[in-house]
Amino acid sequence: MILADIIKLLNLEVLVETDNKMEITTACGADLMSDVLAFSQEKSLLLTGLTNPQVVRTAEFTDINVIIFVRGKRPPKETIELAKDKKVALYLASKPLFECCGLLYANGLKSEDIRDIN
Repeated sequence: MILADIIKLLNLEVLVETDNKMEITTACGADLMSDVLAFSQEKSLLLTGLTNPQVVRTAEFTDINVIIFVRGKRPPKETIELAKDKKVALYLASKPLFECCGLLYANGLKSEDIRDIN
């Protein structure tokens, strides 16, 4: 699925734009950045309700290029500025995390393979 399809499907507001033709093959939804760091293995799309700059730092560290903030939670200016600096795309969804994930899954986007840390 290309990013442009995801933007249309979830009716996303663009906060920091990137290449809309970027291919997105997996997604993860989490509010705990420690979970993203522990379990994320692939370049992916992150859906979260957390809006502080730590989200962008986590994305940078895990090679995530696109972040969607859910539940209409608008990030502060420092988060947006950091994303511009790090070239991480930011979008805003009015829908809750569960609904966004469900719509993406129903339209063919897969979950990441979760790394087993046990």
